Amino acid sequence: MTSPPPLLDWSKRRIDYLRISITDRCNERCLYCMPQGLKDWKEHDKILKYEEILRVVRIAVRLGFRKFRVTGGEPLVRKDVVPFLEALGNTPGVESFGLSTNATLLAPVADRLRKAGIDSVNISLDTLDPDEYKRITLKDLESAVAGIDAAVAAGFPRVKINTVLLKGQNEDQLLPLVRFARERGAVLRFIELMPLTTTEVLGPGNFLAIGHARKRIETEIPLERDREVQLGHGPAVYYRTPEGQPIGFIGALTDLHFCETCNKIRMTADGKIRPCLGNHMEFEIKQLLRESDSDEAIVALFHETLGLKPIEHEFRDNYQPGRSMTAIGG
Repeated sequence: MTSPPPLLDWSKRRIDYLRISITDRCNERCLYCMPQGLKDWKEHDKILKYEEILRVVRIAVRLGFRKFRVTGGEPLVRKDVVPFLEALGNTPGVESFGLSTNATLLAPVADRLRKAGIDSVNISLDTLDPDEYKRITLKDLESAVAGIDAAVAAGFPRVKINTVLLKGQNEDQLLPLVRFARERGAVLRFIELMPLTTTEVLGPGNFLAIGHARKRIETEIPLERDREVQLGHGPAVYYRTPEGQPIGFIGALTDLHFCETCNKIRMTADGKIRPCLGNHMEFEIKQLLRESDSDEAIVALFHETLGLKPIEHEFRDNYQPGRSMTAIGG
């Protein structure tokens, strides 16, 4: 396949990464994504069909996208998800293929997903305390750990554990999580809380900065900044322990350079192209997919999206979320 010219947004950032949400539903209820009592998910006929998603992937490849990640909600709750992931992995031009999951449903299908071509699995894990895990998610920690261990055993090239920092809730878990990841050869990343359910979620009672988390770890484990390591396609800043274990920090609120190298856009389960997680701007693609077999309008939509991609997110400006994280896609 002849490579197309680099796809640039208006600020000259190269955009080659599409994150695809295939469902807004989840079997957990995390504070920062879909809190208990929130029920704003779409009916099944309102979300994109697998065939429509694969059509978008084929068009995106032609435009220059090479990196794809399937997200939710929890993607593994959607019916027939494994055959869909196999089809996506077999799409010519897909060079990097990842999955984001809470891992509670991963263990039975991990081997098959690895064979489907998935090379990176991002797994949410905010605590190793069983009672706290159940309080945060309404699920059992045991199933998540089983999924993580199955991912490691399946041989995915990258298994990443993503921990959202929650002040007063998982500060005591930072060092246990470092040890947990080291024992499994997984990459651990700490992520600052973002206002993606309600603005109140980001209040001082919940927010914990990555700088504070790093200093807490350094009370027992020295960390050295590693400017060479790049484990994936996101904005994580990596440090290494004396044993060489990489630990990433993702600071959307405190890192003032967070958006400078952004290379991604998102497609929501209900068929919106979203150029920035922290901005309300969205472009309707579902109607275009269902109105015509021609791809020209979809190509034009991608170019329009990149022409308006914000230079940075709005999270620091008293951002008022319009849709929850589970509706946008992780």
